[in-house]
Amino acid sequence: MPPALGDREARREDVSQAVWQVLADKGFGGLTLRAVAAAMGVSTGMLMHYFPAKRALIAHALDLLEKRTAERPRRERPAEGLATVRAMLLDILPLAPDDTARNRIWVSSWDLALADDGLAADQADRYTRMRAALRPHLEAARGLGELPATADAEQLAAGAVAFTHGLVVQALFDPGRFPEGVQTAMLDAFLTSIAPPRRPDAAADRPVPGR
Repeated sequence: MPPALGDREARREDVSQAVWQVLADKGFGGLTLRAVAAAMGVSTGMLMHYFPAKRALIAHALDLLEKRTAERPRRERPAEGLATVRAMLLDILPLAPDDTARNRIWVSSWDLALADDGLAADQADRYTRMRAALRPHLEAARGLGELPATADAEQLAAGAVAFTHGLVVQALFDPGRFPEGVQTAMLDAFLTSIAPPRRPDAAADRPVPGR
């Protein structure tokens, strides 16, 4: 018989921890009811009271991953404008072991999302929120003169997310070629590329973002 409501709530954290353990060890490709049940030390039948189908398990895993991503430690936002954009993009990159593990899980989820309309829509919404989070800081950078007056903040936010996630994928596949210092330097070069050329007499007016 299904577990009582109190038991269900009491075991939700156990289930989430087991799902996270499987994701960290095997990625989404290894996320099965059998693997999660084994991590919990319970039967697959018992676990099916929580997840009657694999899609429900995957949806829970994506929600859990988003929650853990949102709760991770963040860099201090040093100032308005590009300095904050830089800090936000650095938070995405796989610069430390925990960041690398989290990014590996996200990338492994993309194949599943592309094959399911509902999961794909959820992933598109995540990208929309990511761009929306960057946009006000790019608008502030434009107001501060760090970006051209005609800069389209929405387009720049899309470009920044595309650049950063492209760098994430390269760093995951070839970490020796893209260590922390290289990733940071590439991000700084990207931010410099979207800024207007500096006047010779203004070189000392404003520090380089993040420095």
